Amino acid sequence: MRADEMRYSLQNLVHRKTRSFLTVLSILIGVMAIYALISFGLGINNYVNTLADEAGASMLFLMSKGAAAPGMDTNFYVTGADLDFVERINGVSQATGMYMGVGEIVSGKEKAYNFIAGLDPDSIDFIDRAMTVKVDKGRNLEDGDMNNVVLGYNYLLDDKIFKRGLRLGERVEINGEPFSIVGFYEEVGNPQDDGNVYLSFDMFESMFPDKADKFGYALIEADKGTDPEGLAKTIEDKLRKRRGEDVGKESFYVQTYADLLETFGTVIDVIVGMLILIALISVVVASVNIMNTMYTAVLERTKEIGIMKAIGARNEDILFIFIFEAGVLGMIGGVLGVLSGYLVSSAAGAIAAAVGYSALQPIFPWYLSAGCILFAFVVGAGSGVLPAMQASRQQPVDALRYE
Repeated sequence: MRADEMRYSLQNLVHRKTRSFLTVLSILIGVMAIYALISFGLGINNYVNTLADEAGASMLFLMSKGAAAPGMDTNFYVTGADLDFVERINGVSQATGMYMGVGEIVSGKEKAYNFIAGLDPDSIDFIDRAMTVKVDKGRNLEDGDMNNVVLGYNYLLDDKIFKRGLRLGERVEINGEPFSIVGFYEEVGNPQDDGNVYLSFDMFESMFPDKADKFGYALIEADKGTDPEGLAKTIEDKLRKRRGEDVGKESFYVQTYADLLETFGTVIDVIVGMLILIALISVVVASVNIMNTMYTAVLERTKEIGIMKAIGARNEDILFIFIFEAGVLGMIGGVLGVLSGYLVSSAAGAIAAAVGYSALQPIFPWYLSAGCILFAFVVGAGSGVLPAMQASRQQPVDALRYE
């Protein structure tokens, strides 16, 4: 009996194909938007978790409370004496400062302006672990590298920073000084980091004498077995006293890598959540559309309902027919929405990678597809409940007399 009822429902959907198509289209758009947004949200969370695994939980950052980018707050700096003090705190394995400035990079007749970072060659392995990035081509900075430079990944590529990508051994000018390229870092996934320039401490201090012994921020590693959260608070308390700053008015803060990524992930989750909420509005509109379609179907088939009841159809049979029709409309919209969402997300991911944001890549776990299709079916079937109840409650005599 149920098979006949399902066959009858499908025949009615095919018979009214234009109306069915428009109803499916409305839910397709909502599911497509939700699928695409969630796939990007999952991709970003996966990227953040990967960074956390690579860096480990023992990394801490000492940074300015100012709104400027790390290392670019001109009112805050960490001195070498501050770092020596921090390294003597129980639980600290090592600490190193990072210089940051802005410079002009010249290749041939082309110019670019990007961030310049000053690194300590003796702490390069620690810095690479903290930044979760390694040299992709060539070598890293070493002691005595005065006129050698390591560049971000985008300098390798054509039409990114310069018209022609640079190669190992080529020479560039940085703030008027000649440099030989000895290495390129691997891709980070955003244009700012992938456009950075890396110099040794000595060369950076020579180029920016006013910034000598004024590190923009510091990287700190906790000893094994030390609680990073507790260590961060200890460093804040002791460094605050050393710098003579009042509680709550510190010019700096110490944040664990896990907290930093959690903050980033929370911001992304809020943004994605707001966008999904907006997308849900289209799903609500689609559910209203399905309900309207089913009410119209009930009115058009009033006599059919009367005939079915006259020959023995029960209320639950009529109820099943119309809920099944609504559910099928929702499920078809869900399947097509998932397929469209996959295509949209893949295209958007490719565009993001092409413009330098390779970190913004969607992922497509099976449960996302299954969940969206099930959600669409439930929305469709739920939207058909009220029209189906109206149809099932009709009296055969009244239905047969309906004009």
